[in-house]
Amino acid sequence: MFKLEQRPQASKLWTYGSPVLALAITVLIGVCLFVMLGKDPVRGLQAFFWDPVKSTYALGELAVKATPLLLIALGLAVCFRSNVWNIGAEGQFVIGAVAAGGVALLADKTTGPWIVPAILVAGMLGGMVWAGIVALLRDRFNANEILVSLMLVYVATLVLGFLVYGPWKDPMGYNFPQTKTFERVTQIPKLMQGMRTNIGLLLALAAAAMLWVFLFRTRAGFALQVGGLAPAAARYAGFSSRRALWTALLISGAAAGLAGALEVAGPLGQLTPYVPAGYGFAAIIVAFVGRLHPVGMIFSAILMSMFYIGGELAQSRLGLPKALTGVFQGLLLFTLLACDTLVAYRVRWVSRTPVVPPAAAPAVKEAR
Repeated sequence: MFKLEQRPQASKLWTYGSPVLALAITVLIGVCLFVMLGKDPVRGLQAFFWDPVKSTYALGELAVKATPLLLIALGLAVCFRSNVWNIGAEGQFVIGAVAAGGVALLADKTTGPWIVPAILVAGMLGGMVWAGIVALLRDRFNANEILVSLMLVYVATLVLGFLVYGPWKDPMGYNFPQTKTFERVTQIPKLMQGMRTNIGLLLALAAAAMLWVFLFRTRAGFALQVGGLAPAAARYAGFSSRRALWTALLISGAAAGLAGALEVAGPLGQLTPYVPAGYGFAAIIVAFVGRLHPVGMIFSAILMSMFYIGGELAQSRLGLPKALTGVFQGLLLFTLLACDTLVAYRVRWVSRTPVVPPAAAPAVKEAR
């Protein structure tokens, strides 16, 4: 039978090369899926890997998708490195969007450009409050942060639904569940005319640089990582596990809330029930494919946004189901976990030896 045996030392090459191998396997399985569905695999791969980067406009749309994914993944990386399993970034994203939308709705024709920073700060505070609930329940009652953060995603969606179907519903919106379109002054400044890419991209890249400094050049970042890798050693060194919990979750909530604010005050321009786009869950894959490293997560965010755009193009051009995006995301995560397992363990064949019952041992010995 086959048995997994831990390797004495994991290969450094394959530790960083396994995401590339996982992507290659995902592409190979994707080709098989296209063939099974009766579609041209070349056109399918073109929709996922060439069309999203073939022009300046396409690159701009790629950046629009990659920005929230990168921001949320950066915050999640802080949690995961601290051994805090925040699975509810989607809920923090939604509440950040709600808080930012509430500030944007206060604007009128006389409002000045100061409203944009206020919208972004409101989004960050909203995400921090929602993540703070998780931290509070974990800190005071030892509640499992995985379950609490995940369940709060559904609460956040219900809060959004209540507002857009109720008090914030646009009275001139023909009974559609949406707020009024935000005033022009609330829009996040764009980087180029004629494109939807806004300064959120620069904020995300700046956040990646700040996270690198925080994790690898500050005592607080070192304390977080030690607490995640070796809690006993962290306690011995005097690092506070409680402070690490709150710091990790508040940073993660702020990043997800900022992503929500940039989304509603940028491409969407209003609150609708469709604000939850799955970015919070997809960012978990982005974080792990990027090896929880800021630079790696930049590339994995680009890859994941290609999956989003490729799924939309495959749906419109090839008639494939929209769920194909989720299939590719799931395949990438599954193959990455499989590759990581083989990096840490090796498969050995162990022959089965017949077990002689104790009662039969004398008879066997006599027969010999």
